[in-house]
Amino acid sequence: MSLAPDHRPTHRPALGPVDGLMTLATRLKGWRAQRRASPAWTLLVAAIVAVMLLPVATVLVLAFGAEAHGLAHLARTVLPDTLMQTLAMMAGVGILTLTIGTGTAWIVTMYRFPGRSLIDHLLVVPLAVPTYIIAYAYVELLDATGPAQSALRWLMGYKTARGYWFPDIRSTGGAILIFSSVLYPYVYLAARASFVQQSVCALEVARTLGRTPLGAFVSVALPLARPALVAGVALALMECLNDLGAVQYLGVRTLSASIYATWLQRSNLPGAAQIATVLLGFVAALYAAEILARGGQVYHSPGRYRPIPFADLSGWQAGAALGFCAVPFVAGFLVPFMVLAHDAVRHREIALAGGFWRAAGNSLLLAATAAAVAVALGLLLAYARRVAANGFTRPAVRLAGLGYALPGTVLALGLLIPLAALDNRIDALARHIFGKSTGLILSGTVLALVLAYVVRFLAVALGALEAGLGRISPNLDAAARTLGETALSALWRVHLPLLLPALGTAGLLVFVDAMKELPATLLLRPFNFETLATHVYGFAALEQPEAASVGALAIVAVGLIPVLLLHRAIAEGRAGSG
Repeated sequence: MSLAPDHRPTHRPALGPVDGLMTLATRLKGWRAQRRASPAWTLLVAAIVAVMLLPVATVLVLAFGAEAHGLAHLARTVLPDTLMQTLAMMAGVGILTLTIGTGTAWIVTMYRFPGRSLIDHLLVVPLAVPTYIIAYAYVELLDATGPAQSALRWLMGYKTARGYWFPDIRSTGGAILIFSSVLYPYVYLAARASFVQQSVCALEVARTLGRTPLGAFVSVALPLARPALVAGVALALMECLNDLGAVQYLGVRTLSASIYATWLQRSNLPGAAQIATVLLGFVAALYAAEILARGGQVYHSPGRYRPIPFADLSGWQAGAALGFCAVPFVAGFLVPFMVLAHDAVRHREIALAGGFWRAAGNSLLLAATAAAVAVALGLLLAYARRVAANGFTRPAVRLAGLGYALPGTVLALGLLIPLAALDNRIDALARHIFGKSTGLILSGTVLALVLAYVVRFLAVALGALEAGLGRISPNLDAAARTLGETALSALWRVHLPLLLPALGTAGLLVFVDAMKELPATLLLRPFNFETLATHVYGFAALEQPEAASVGALAIVAVGLIPVLLLHRAIAEGRAGSG
């Protein structure tokens, strides 16, 4: 007996809303798995990364291509004292910034006392002041002819400075105190963000097991915050290595100052490149230290977040907490700001007539141009990593941000050589074809400065833009592509409107950093071209800091904006709050 096939018509059930969404999600997932990005995005990343790594490659080629006896001579004469002073300053700054930043962050995060909210904002303010401006202010205040020693002589009856002992601010110890007073916010912000994100449950478990508040801090909070603390200290030490104006003014022979002196004062370009390789080794060591500090461990919170149970302080305890947290702000911002404001009021005519307006205009133009270029390149890199993620683009985009770790002296040295060589090639070609010389097109021009700023601060823009793109669902990319948009048109029509806050943040951060940049500007600027940073540096070198007071205050005022915005994002960033 055979069964005849059933020819009855079959009817598919209608898809409900949930089934329709599941089908759409499945199709989008299949599209993402099968999509193939254009190779143009990978080539674009390769081209940008090649330009970003050009300074490092130039310095290494120049250093290792030089004669060996030159390095031996430097090793006997320059490097011993330079290395000792650099290591001593890094050790002192590392210890002080770690102690100040971690201690103040823990007190502000876990305790409540009168003035806590205000001091929380004030503790980040010194980050807006460049190190060289702090150095100029403190030398004016504490030098033998300054108001501090003049008041001391008047009170004690001394006729000259030889009759008493006073600590020398122009020394390695003075540099350590000055740098620590302005760089501790790197550690404070990192520690504050880590402590805010930690779960209270872990601390409460430690207390129930018999730990004191101090014991819970040492055994639980500090290990959880260790990666953040190391990252903060590493940033502070990189600023030490990058600085040129402050160490020159204080008479400290660091590696950065030695590169400047060897290059310009001794006219030894290969020797400067060899010292720069040593400085690059220090930067690489800081990166390695951060990686080793993490130890391959992953820190997870229990996943439960409750409002932090502040411990209320009163009486002498509240006063001690407020005093401990106020001292860094007073030393890192209030005192130097008062010195600058006093000079600006008394010598405003001299300060405004000394080229301030021209320097301010140049700074604004350069910083705005560099910010626009850095944001554009950062957006292309971040988007290429999103739509063309592969084994090359992921690490290549990370390498593109390496310029932020390059000290300005190394960056200037690594850019000037290839730009000068390219200028010579263009000039020779123009002479051959047109019989006319083109002169300098890239080296010694504003274009060189903009390129240096972009190489150094691209990482700042890239970080803000990657964070912004990370908050946009990949489903929007898929939906746009299924509607016929290309990757580039989807960037223009879909992502850019959603990225406006991130674009503004990235541009602001690059703008402020470019306004403060001194070493690269000093070495690459055109002849008779001044920015606010070089304007302040020039008058300080002539021992006329009062003539640069208005310019210094302008740099500080501009730097305050992103610092306060960053602090607000960290202080309000506790998971589960609000």
